[in-house]
Amino acid sequence: MILTVTLNPSLDRRYFIQGFEKGKVYRAEDVQYTPGGKGLNVAKVIRSFNEPVMATGFLGGRNGRHVEEMLDDMGIYHNFIPIKGETRSSLTIFSDDGSPTEVLEESPSISGEEVLELYKVYRELIRDSKIICASGSIPQGLPTDIYRDLIIMANEQDKKFFLDTKGEALKIGIEASPFLVKLNRDELEGLIGCMLTSQEDIIRGARYILENGVKIVIIPLRKAGYMVFYDGYFYKVKVPNIKMINSVGSEDSMMAGFVVSLLRNYDFEYLLKVAAACGIANAMEAEAGKVDMHNMKKIMNDVDIEKIKIRSKF
Repeated sequence: MILTVTLNPSLDRRYFIQGFEKGKVYRAEDVQYTPGGKGLNVAKVIRSFNEPVMATGFLGGRNGRHVEEMLDDMGIYHNFIPIKGETRSSLTIFSDDGSPTEVLEESPSISGEEVLELYKVYRELIRDSKIICASGSIPQGLPTDIYRDLIIMANEQDKKFFLDTKGEALKIGIEASPFLVKLNRDELEGLIGCMLTSQEDIIRGARYILENGVKIVIIPLRKAGYMVFYDGYFYKVKVPNIKMINSVGSEDSMMAGFVVSLLRNYDFEYLLKVAAACGIANAMEAEAGKVDMHNMKKIMNDVDIEKIKIRSKF
């Protein structure tokens, strides 16, 4: 079983409106609802691989109940902590040219009692989980060290923990030695406190994270692909150019491909192709966390991997 942690989920609404501009009245041509939040995007793609996945985190109110109902329909197991607040909504408006406009609500506030209940449930859930993937921001009321606590509990049971967050939560989480960390260049610059202007700079930054006991570091480079650091090597993952519809959820989809491939013990370079193809396939869909498996397999053929030994000094 794979466990995904989404501390700040949402109910995502997508409106499709011709010629959308501010200050006018429109009738939506199509309205769609899906479970949202980075961890739930990961869970949806994992389920597309027909792998069992459990989702946990916080849900509340009508939005929370709606999210649970949709997860049931998708065949995604879930054990969320009920909260007094209302789960946030996220609105995306797609114009006829495909460009998205996003409106994100503030997160609900989480009480101390609700946090303690999460720890209790999480400790039970990780017993039957081989990999834990925690993704996304922290809602109001949560301590910034919550991911560190979740990582420590996972490490105590010898479970692999994947971390994808930002800010202080990322910095503190890395100190607890998760198995894998994904972060972009801006986040890496924030961690090490300086600009990264070259490939060598990025490698030095990645080595800083690896020195904390992290085994794998993934750094997305937007359209240029990814840099992945593992076992004394870094891999330059180059992806094909595509007609992008919506990039939201692409990195989450990539993480899902990584999780499933690691669970199945794929060869590492093959794993990288699966993960990258998942991210690209998601960008070709309007819905975040959606991957057409047939399309993903075709994209894999156009993913290029370059393996480079990390020098001891730069």
